[in-house]
Amino acid sequence: RAGAPFQYLSVQKMGAQKNVGLIQLNRPQALNALCEGLMEELRRALEAMENDPQVGAIVITGSQKAFAAGADIKEMQNKTFQECYRSSFLAGWDKVSTVRKPIIAAVNGYALGGGCELAMMCDIIYAGEKAQFGQPEILLGTIPGAGGTQRLTRAVGKSLAMEMVLTGDRISA
Repeated sequence: RAGAPFQYLSVQKMGAQKNVGLIQLNRPQALNALCEGLMEELRRALEAMENDPQVGAIVITGSQKAFAAGADIKEMQNKTFQECYRSSFLAGWDKVSTVRKPIIAAVNGYALGGGCELAMMCDIIYAGEKAQFGQPEILLGTIPGAGGTQRLTRAVGKSLAMEMVLTGDRISA
């Protein structure tokens, strides 16, 4: 599968020396919702770039409208806790935080729920003027599931993190 083409990503090397790996989430019809297929492709792309000696840094981005509007709720809605637990649901999501090369999240538009968590897994977040960050899981009767509560607290402090997680409110760049 290592050479399989990407359905949900655009992957290329940029820069004068082609030493910056660019991964663009490309699922516009779903505002780059993070489905299992997209996350598997992201893991593959990150592993390839991590193993490429030419690549010195990686940028993950989305579109002007959405970096990633969150996990794919349609894919998740019928899963029970037991199914998620048995299948190690979200197990590979932390790949971004384990890559040894610097990763920059270039965020414009929505970075909500899992999309916000994905951005926070990166080493640096570069936020455009239209960036909107949020953890709206409470509005669906659940909580952030991929380390969002811990990372958000470290990023913005306990008070703002609690406000965002408990109200679903967003913050801008």
